[in-house]
Amino acid sequence: MRPLGSFVMGRFADRKGRRAALTLSVIIMAGGSLVIALTPTYAQIGIWSPVILVLTRLIQGLSLGGEYGNECYLHVGNGVPFRRGFYSSFQYVTLIGGQLLALLVQIILQNIFTNAQLYAFGWRIPFAIGALGALVVLWLRLSMEESDQFNSTNKKNKQAGTLRLLAKYPKQVLIVVGMTLGGTISFYTYTTYLQQFMINTTGLSKESAAMINFLALLVMVILQPVFGHLSDKIGRKPLLIFFGVGGTVLTVPLFTLLTNATQAWQAFVPMLVGVVIVSGYTSINAIVKAGLFPAEIRALGVGLPYGLTVAIFGGTVNYVALGSSPFTWKVASSGTFPAPSLSHSWFTSS
Repeated sequence: MRPLGSFVMGRFADRKGRRAALTLSVIIMAGGSLVIALTPTYAQIGIWSPVILVLTRLIQGLSLGGEYGNECYLHVGNGVPFRRGFYSSFQYVTLIGGQLLALLVQIILQNIFTNAQLYAFGWRIPFAIGALGALVVLWLRLSMEESDQFNSTNKKNKQAGTLRLLAKYPKQVLIVVGMTLGGTISFYTYTTYLQQFMINTTGLSKESAAMINFLALLVMVILQPVFGHLSDKIGRKPLLIFFGVGGTVLTVPLFTLLTNATQAWQAFVPMLVGVVIVSGYTSINAIVKAGLFPAEIRALGVGLPYGLTVAIFGGTVNYVALGSSPFTWKVASSGTFPAPSLSHSWFTSS
């Protein structure tokens, strides 16, 4: 749904304004989280329970698709020219911060409830927290002012936010796709899949894997403004080269070290190196992509190719990795399946 959301919400933003689009997206997201938290079980309403959950998640995906392009626009439209790298880095500070909060909630719930209690009712708690947190975001966005670039250009351009106008920028679209392809796969690999890899392949407990992931992401949050500030001094290109070369050369050695890790610190170090490399992309990707397009097509121009690439490649990272890992082949050949971790079970069921 993210590509569709990127088109619908990106077009809406280019024609009606970033403030309106971002406010609408958070209303949809908050409402969806609340619906999921309150949806009756299968035992209570039968097939309608999973139907409601799937439809709600689809609508939330539509909402999420409109976030990225609009945020990128704001970094260019409202940022101070000589500090745009620093300010744009906070996009991933908040994104990773959300992952950190989710991990923190997971760690707390795992220490309060048993697995049976988490499956019975505990899984609803994070969605309820998300619905409440979104109300704060809604208040912030309602107090946000529209950018001067939108007021001066988009309102007067009838082609703003149209595919016809986007078709005039094929090179820029391909650049966004290429950057997103490498960056998204790396980001999801080192932040989302790695926790499952440590549990399934390395053999660490889900509690240890969650804590390692939490600490590595905490370091990554700190690195974003540091790298963003550095890009304002030396340029964006050196950081992108650092990310591209580092990811190409070191990914296989890092995963080899992880596979042979027997203690928590031995797993933490490769993950830490990985998130440092990925920070060369995450800290500045928003400002680089947004700078490729003029104001009247920026939200759609960044959001649509980004949404398509994330859905096709980022969304399949876990499936491909879990389907081709040594753990999977080992399990398939032995014919025995160990009890899945909580995070792995949630992923496969969703």
